[in-house]
Amino acid sequence: MWSSSPTPSRVGGALTATSPGTTWMQEILTLLYSRGDAQPAKTIPNWERAPWLEQIHFRSSLRDTATNRLITSHLPARVLGPRLQGSKAKVIYVARNPKDVVVSYYHFHLLAKFLPDPISFDAFLQQFLEGKVHYGSWFEHVKGWLGQRQLLDIIYVTYEELHQDLRGAAQRLSAFLGITLEPQTLLALEQHCSFAAMRDNAMANYTLIPREIMDHSRGRFMRRGVVGDWRCHFSAAQNALFDRVYHKEMCDNELSAHWAMV
Repeated sequence: MWSSSPTPSRVGGALTATSPGTTWMQEILTLLYSRGDAQPAKTIPNWERAPWLEQIHFRSSLRDTATNRLITSHLPARVLGPRLQGSKAKVIYVARNPKDVVVSYYHFHLLAKFLPDPISFDAFLQQFLEGKVHYGSWFEHVKGWLGQRQLLDIIYVTYEELHQDLRGAAQRLSAFLGITLEPQTLLALEQHCSFAAMRDNAMANYTLIPREIMDHSRGRFMRRGVVGDWRCHFSAAQNALFDRVYHKEMCDNELSAHWAMV
């Protein structure tokens, strides 16, 4: 996701459109920039407040105003990073435990009509580990954006951090963005950006999307919003396989400390 005034001044990425971390960050940034006024978040769909760069309607959705703009993207650093270098962009990269990511992504495939139905969770897990899913390898995505530390004005936030300390994450984000965080803004943010509030907000939960694009009879976009849901889906064999690949790919990843792999 990024914002600009009026040229891009902030970007934040997440792995896939399945990740609730992206939607969560859209809501948090909306509340930060509105100084706690929840009206925009309650009346404007999140894809209009923070349009997706890779969508065909992006250019018409982005409002060219003098105020800060938010832009969302899941594009990898090798594609987007070079275009941001030397710009005024402030980058917010959202990462999440990949075991929870694959579960969330699997359920999103069931919901999204524009993505193929998984044969099974086991088959989808294998595709995920091989990077044969939309947007490619999770491992390469995270490592690519971590490699931008010296090249971009970037902050890394994890889904787990938002769960554990939303107030602290909001304070860290406001300092990064140069926004004065008043007590009333923080209070409104905590109330509006709870999972329950977002789940019931049609501007954030994608229930406004037509059934031919998202079949809401097959699930909810805002499904559970918990940390560690992978434990309800992984078999012992699947977990062992995932751990082998993960430790090979991410043994020195600094973000790993934010989530439990066991």
